[in-house]
Amino acid sequence: MAEIDLRKISKSFDNTQVIKSLDLSIANGEFITIVGPSGCGKSTLLRIIAGLETQSSGDVIIDGREVNKIRASNRDLAMVFQSYALYPHLTVQQNMMVPLKLRRLTKMERMPLLNWFLPSRRSKMEEINDTVRQAAETLQITHLLGRKPGQLSGGQQQRVAVGRAMVREPVAFLMDEPLSNLDAALRVHMRAEISELHRDLKTTFIYVTHDQAEALTMSDRMAVMMNGEILQLDTPNEIYKNPANLKVAEFIGSPKINVLPAESDEKGNITCQGISMPQSLQIPKECKLLLGIRPEHMELITAKNKKGLVGKIQHRENLGSDVFLHLILNGGEEKIIVRSDPNKALDTIIGDEVKIGWQDDHVLAFERDGQNIAII
Repeated sequence: MAEIDLRKISKSFDNTQVIKSLDLSIANGEFITIVGPSGCGKSTLLRIIAGLETQSSGDVIIDGREVNKIRASNRDLAMVFQSYALYPHLTVQQNMMVPLKLRRLTKMERMPLLNWFLPSRRSKMEEINDTVRQAAETLQITHLLGRKPGQLSGGQQQRVAVGRAMVREPVAFLMDEPLSNLDAALRVHMRAEISELHRDLKTTFIYVTHDQAEALTMSDRMAVMMNGEILQLDTPNEIYKNPANLKVAEFIGSPKINVLPAESDEKGNITCQGISMPQSLQIPKECKLLLGIRPEHMELITAKNKKGLVGKIQHRENLGSDVFLHLILNGGEEKIIVRSDPNKALDTIIGDEVKIGWQDDHVLAFERDGQNIAII
């Protein structure tokens, strides 16, 4: 296991700064996910940790030791790439043996023909084969050891890539969008497998992805990164419930959070879309704000005497267990999405006007510039 500290890391390519004085501390054995949109600098950050990219300034500290000038091969880290990077002409077993041969065999022991006359090589190769077999058993790929990458499915290739990293017994695993080439069903399966592997190995995992589902389901903590900066670092649950700002709130959650302009009066009562909404929240008084309400926290109102926002159904998505209603409010330009129980939305059709409300304890409030407003 390894404790990794990033101190004031910056990186520029020509005149473009992709990472901006970034600090991040990763605990021993932690599974931390760096999540953000494409181009935010997350993969570059991972490559800097691995030693594959040199930072413009700042320090990478592994277990209390600065490693800025230490080569990638000597940092004792294992990288799993998006492309798997398997040698197509080698079998699975041979692919997994590559890092062990480079580390454990001398140059002479790796030379063709000559190596067979060295007794030391035979004992080392037995150890290498044992290590590969143990990793294959852990990943349940023993039956694939004789195959070549072209004979494997995407999920099987991913397991082999992880296995090749495992045999090195690194102090930390670095994973750069390893599931992005898999289909949706297989990604769900592999998320569970990687999480289980982390629990078994108890090794530090640093995982980079643009997929919030991976970040939310796998991480001890997650760092939301945009434009070269970490906007929020916390547990998945805390980031979902209490995003630091509107950018984080809009990135985390699917479908995207609904954002509605609103105002509060001298008593803290909220007016939204011209309707006074009685509710129990303690919102700051006399201010203009933005309400953030996730689709899963909005609801159809059927009671005639209960106030709510009126919207016209523009689009309707039936997902079986849920129905997503895309609404335009009061004939205006505001659009929102409501997740509804199929039974409640059973009789709705496109063009219907419906009344909607929300669950007060799940409402988020932001200033007009996007900063979070504390709700008492």
